[in-house]
Amino acid sequence: MTSATSSDPLYVAHPPLLKPEELERLVRDGEITTVVLAVPDMQGRLKGKLHDARGFMHRFGGSEMCAYVLATDVDMNPQPGYALTGWHDGFGDLRAVPDGQAMRRLPYLPGTVLVHGDAVHHDGRPVDVAPRQMLHRQLQALRSFGLEAKAGVESEYMLYNGTQAQVRRRGYRGLTPVSPYNLDYALDHPPAVSAFFEDLRSALHGAGCPPEAFKTEGAPGQVEVTWPYGDPMRACDDYTVHKHAVRHLAERHEMVPTFMAAPRTGVGSGLHLHVSLWHDDEDPAFYAPQPDVLPSELMQHSIAGLIAALPHMVPLFAPFANSYKRYRPRSFAPTRFTWGRDNRSCAVRVIGEETNPHLEVRLAGADANPYLALAAVIAAINYGLRNEPKLPEPCTGDGYSADDALPVPNNLDEALTDFAESEIAQNAFGASAVDHYAHAAEIELAVAEGQVTDWELRRGFDRA
Repeated sequence: MTSATSSDPLYVAHPPLLKPEELERLVRDGEITTVVLAVPDMQGRLKGKLHDARGFMHRFGGSEMCAYVLATDVDMNPQPGYALTGWHDGFGDLRAVPDGQAMRRLPYLPGTVLVHGDAVHHDGRPVDVAPRQMLHRQLQALRSFGLEAKAGVESEYMLYNGTQAQVRRRGYRGLTPVSPYNLDYALDHPPAVSAFFEDLRSALHGAGCPPEAFKTEGAPGQVEVTWPYGDPMRACDDYTVHKHAVRHLAERHEMVPTFMAAPRTGVGSGLHLHVSLWHDDEDPAFYAPQPDVLPSELMQHSIAGLIAALPHMVPLFAPFANSYKRYRPRSFAPTRFTWGRDNRSCAVRVIGEETNPHLEVRLAGADANPYLALAAVIAAINYGLRNEPKLPEPCTGDGYSADDALPVPNNLDEALTDFAESEIAQNAFGASAVDHYAHAAEIELAVAEGQVTDWELRRGFDRA
């Protein structure tokens, strides 16, 4: 993630999205026939309805949807035990209210506009466990310090040959990556990969979220996409559009993506979050006149907050049992809560211009909900600004050998215990939100612990 500024007058890092009056004109002229009103679910996937465009404009105030959208497992199975909704109240509705500043065309779906919405109760109160609201509250808390955040997303995922139907029939086994070996930083991509990149680049430009760069990554079939930094909510909205576009366009190219954190043994995909703080758009708060001494005082408090608070929020950025198989030594995924200057073995990496650095938080996997992961990062920074915990010494070598630093949990069970009982998490997000996402982790654990894996069969079938 680099600077979002440019001397080129034709370059726009964050093109303006549609305004309500522009959408009204496009609908009236027949250019737009479908409006998708969507809210991010607990997993960060877009959920909603395809509305007739004219009907949508007639009732721009929003649309009802079953509240179970924010109270299910990954398979969309209604789950008991959530306070938000359940059989105890008949799984009633919540309302998706359009965000008039988050409307965009989807070029890969002709005649279609996507509108991100916010989940509210019937009385208009925001649903406190909705991912967008979780992030919004942390950004509001940051403003109480007179600060704004800017964020950029760095996305990794895997691409395999085949269609979704073919991959399902094979039980997700024996998959062939779209590149045969490590093509990290390569420029001689297979033609099929180059064609996919070009279609995706064009689609994202047309959807108002042009990427900064594409590259193939360190594992066969692994891809990385980055975006310029900007408004944090828009960064997350853009990322959900990217995932939607990737799944749609990959199918056209007979490719299948996965955003699992660890889709194969020895392979990990991350969702790195780049964050900086600003007094206003032109006054970076992390400015350090003497970068060779220490980061600025405000950056020191921010890093200290990340190191102190993120260990208590791990299920928000590592939500699945599989998430923890990414955290392996010398994997480029951190195994300890460390920080360092331009050190990819650390959880928090200080990078950027010498006098105007920013933070790269490398903890979240590709399976993370971006809104929740970024909410955790901002909440931890808020904790640091408010409490000014002691800043540990920077890691100047191998972060995997930093035995004095707190380790990343080995599994979801460990992470859940700390999260559910954490005063830091409850003070940041509220007891109801912590209970909600702790329950989601409990459900995931119960499912995972009840499975007999292929590895168990191979190891034990005729040896036990």
